[in-house]
Amino acid sequence: MDIVERLSFFASLYQVNTHPERGMWLLYFTVLVLSVIVYRLGFAKKLPLLKNVIIYVLLALGCTILTFFAVFLPVAEGLVIAALVLIIYKVRLHQAKK
Repeated sequence: MDIVERLSFFASLYQVNTHPERGMWLLYFTVLVLSVIVYRLGFAKKLPLLKNVIIYVLLALGCTILTFFAVFLPVAEGLVIAALVLIIYKVRLHQAKK
């Protein structure tokens, strides 16, 4: 089995197999942005600035590990689905409050 066939969608989109450094950075920023979106939509509360900084630093460190998993596993794709579900939930909640 060829390694290109085993890559996840975003890993093959960013050509991790041919341009590993650029592809991994793009994959990292994709995972980071999607993680921040999911955190903000689903879990974020009003916190002091220092606590927010700590949370986002730890989120960035966790995304480093998730990026290595995202090469062969659908981590970024799962984050896209989670973000879409949370966006739909927030829109429906906003409509119900009107």
